[in-house]
Amino acid sequence: MAIDWKQYQADGFFDELVGPRGGPRRVAGPLCRMLGALDDDELQARKDAAMVAIRNMGITFTVYSAESPGGIDREWPFDIIPRTINKSEWERVETGLKQRVEALNHFINDLYNDQHILNDGTVDREVIANSKDFREQCMGMRPPEGVWAHVCGTDLVRHDDGKLYVLEDNLRVPSGVAYMIENREIMKRIFPELFEDYIIRPVDDYPTRLFDTLASLVPDVEDPTVAVLTPGIYNSAYFEHSFLAQEMGAYLVEGKDLLVDDNDEVYVRTIGGLDRVHVVYRRIDDLFMDPEVFREDSALGATGLMRAWRAGKVAIANAPGCGVADDKLVYTYSDAIIRYYLEQDPILPVVPTFRCHLKTERDHVLEHLDALVVKPVSESGGYGMLIGPQSTKAEREQFARKIRSNPRNFVAQPMLKLSTAPTVIDLNAAPRHLDLRPFILSGAEQWVTAGGLTRVALVEGSTVVNSSQGGGSKDTWIVDDA
Repeated sequence: MAIDWKQYQADGFFDELVGPRGGPRRVAGPLCRMLGALDDDELQARKDAAMVAIRNMGITFTVYSAESPGGIDREWPFDIIPRTINKSEWERVETGLKQRVEALNHFINDLYNDQHILNDGTVDREVIANSKDFREQCMGMRPPEGVWAHVCGTDLVRHDDGKLYVLEDNLRVPSGVAYMIENREIMKRIFPELFEDYIIRPVDDYPTRLFDTLASLVPDVEDPTVAVLTPGIYNSAYFEHSFLAQEMGAYLVEGKDLLVDDNDEVYVRTIGGLDRVHVVYRRIDDLFMDPEVFREDSALGATGLMRAWRAGKVAIANAPGCGVADDKLVYTYSDAIIRYYLEQDPILPVVPTFRCHLKTERDHVLEHLDALVVKPVSESGGYGMLIGPQSTKAEREQFARKIRSNPRNFVAQPMLKLSTAPTVIDLNAAPRHLDLRPFILSGAEQWVTAGGLTRVALVEGSTVVNSSQGGGSKDTWIVDDA
């Protein structure tokens, strides 16, 4: 027997599959028994089969480093033990995510129009004025349905109290959903028998849901043409861009492939001539989207795209400027934002966060750097962080200088005890920390993926789950607990 569950120890952390007394959680019982019955050869064969599937399916991601600034394509790191979540728990999370994104969309729409929430003082005007993601060019715009963030990836973590907390919202160009879908496909190939034991909510309907969401932005067009705008093959998420375009039957385009004519209509250049585009699902940052409005030196965007959007000739998802709600400092106001626009109590708790631009909170952070996680407010991917308990004195001193020189750019959170899940290490199961990124679609209707992308830190003791920094992933199962 390769996996000895009696030897499995989560060391005081909440484990997603194994309970505190060492037995499997109720929904994980059949899964743990099946895995425990595999001998070393069978377990290795399943791992090998997963790698073959990843290779054959061409699932890759790109890693950048100082040694390879152009990036290196790597096969997708995948663990064959899935994570399970009770359907009843997930239904509550799903409701909470919808509530959260609905309020954030109200917030963004308000910021670019009436600014009631700033005038009332619920959110500090200075916070928005100094946000590098607030776009003056979007003032006065009212996208269809009042929705700016059509695709949101919200990161959730489970603390040792068993509750799922919102760690942050990703509203600019959230990525990872293609890997969620492919993870499920791999599991179906290597463990087909488990899909007979479990009723697992599907995830492969995402591309259809995404297309329907994008199509809902142009209700007057019966058969809209959608284009996925990518920075190109060197982007770390290019695999996902091409995957979604293919699955939706959409054009995969770079900026140079698009033309905005004198009537502000958008066309894609094809071998058959120009074809009108009604919706652009852009996967590039605002500043590179249109050199006519943002960075003049951008070779990635399409000249005139913002003009077409403002004229109502094309829909853009996510809408330009929505990243202002992606700012980690704005996150600290999210509970107030939900209460302000929806007059409801937040369903999902957020991680308590200290704001370094406020002196009293900054002083607390500087005094407790060894116990906190410090984040730059506008970074993503886990870059630029200080993990206090794992830092050196020199690193803390360096961060203290950074905070004092630009306090607006930093927030800090307590070090959560992230939950673990069994992960195959050397043909046995070892606990590894993880998070979860569900995806929320918003258009004429809202929809949430069943689970999402579980990212797992493959290094023992590490809480950094980003694939660009050595993390891997697991399939996520929302299973019936009846």
